[in-house]
Amino acid sequence: MLLYNNRIAAALAVALLASTAAFAGDNPSEIKQRIGAGDPVAGKEKSELCQGCHGEDGNSVMPIYPKLAGQWADYTQKQVRNFQSLSRINETMNEIALTVEDSQDLHDIAAYFASQKMMTGKSVPNEAGRKIYYEGIAEKGVFRCVKCHGENGKGEPLNNNLFPVLGGQFKEYTVKQMKDFRSGFRGNDHSGMMPRIAQNMSDAEIEAVSEYLSGR
Repeated sequence: MLLYNNRIAAALAVALLASTAAFAGDNPSEIKQRIGAGDPVAGKEKSELCQGCHGEDGNSVMPIYPKLAGQWADYTQKQVRNFQSLSRINETMNEIALTVEDSQDLHDIAAYFASQKMMTGKSVPNEAGRKIYYEGIAEKGVFRCVKCHGENGKGEPLNNNLFPVLGGQFKEYTVKQMKDFRSGFRGNDHSGMMPRIAQNMSDAEIEAVSEYLSGR
């Protein structure tokens, strides 16, 4: 456990110190980077059940179902495993995750969604949200979101399962996850960073940064 926590701390340190000048996008090398070890071609067929909620290309049409298009494969895999182990709770996903029994199937499914054009949203001007995202709230101990989640929420060029792509995600979904972190209902961030940040944010601040991100 100590070694695991040290690895998390090291990954966080790298992300927090890294420059945000570069970020993940949709050129071939960047797509290859976020796919990981899976086969996206095989993953398209294997992900048919997932597509019912998350969309054929990972762009769901209902805010209760997160967009997965262009999400880091490693991050998606981690969340599925957390749903399987019940360290993350969602009644629907806890059941569906258990249908993915083979690790290669999980790699392939995650790779398929990772290979899609990265999620986007309709631009929503929100200066308060932009300020929180890029500057944080120093007096409340809220770190700059950009340091982990990259420019416009599109991710840092470091393939890991800690920091998801947030730019273009549904506002409603991001708000719910932030409030779940704040309340302790969602407890699968083993670094403890997201609960600490969310606990120091008001409803209005969570709404603002989530709205800003939804349009990136």
